[in-house]
Amino acid sequence: MTTLLLSRPPWVDHQTPLWHPERQDRMRAVESALEEESFAWLVREEAAEAALQMLALVHPEPYIQSLIDAAPLEGLVAIDEDTSLSPGTLDAAMRSAGAAVQAVDEVMTGKVRNAFSAMRPPGHHAERAKAMGFCFFNNVAIAARHARKAHGAERIVIVDWDAHHGNGTQDVFWSDASVLFCSTHQMPLYPGTGAASERGEHDTMVNVPLRTLMPLL
Repeated sequence: MTTLLLSRPPWVDHQTPLWHPERQDRMRAVESALEEESFAWLVREEAAEAALQMLALVHPEPYIQSLIDAAPLEGLVAIDEDTSLSPGTLDAAMRSAGAAVQAVDEVMTGKVRNAFSAMRPPGHHAERAKAMGFCFFNNVAIAARHARKAHGAERIVIVDWDAHHGNGTQDVFWSDASVLFCSTHQMPLYPGTGAASERGEHDTMVNVPLRTLMPLL
């Protein structure tokens, strides 16, 4: 089995506050683990930047432009209480989305059997026109739309097993019958969505909320 690993150092340019859970140390830990001899067989490539028209497969152009306009030359600009833009955020976010598209292209054309994108920032909380939960562009949604448009994929499944519900991905595909979105997540946790009753317009949303176990005091 040939597995593609996509990464690129500019993810370090996406700055978050020191206390932030989605910080550079997460990717440093991933890259350190992937340098072990047991992963030497991976096919490694540099992640490409997504073109603006790729982002527009999911996000309205005014939303994309609003992030471009808000990007600071220095310091941090808060989008909400836990999502902020730094001078390097847009480049990192566009390459994170680009890696997802690149993975689809190489798998769909048979160059590799599967692919892993080791990039940040993440994307599953990003709704069509709203950045939230550390996310700016919905990478997996962009990749799915690209698979359909560029490669003729007729049926697509997105499986999300993050501890938090992928509200952004659900928002994008709520009325899209061609994409099945399956999510397991702990509840009640951020962002408060993902009830089993949330099924989408075509019954293509499969939410499996899991009970959050509270530690004994």
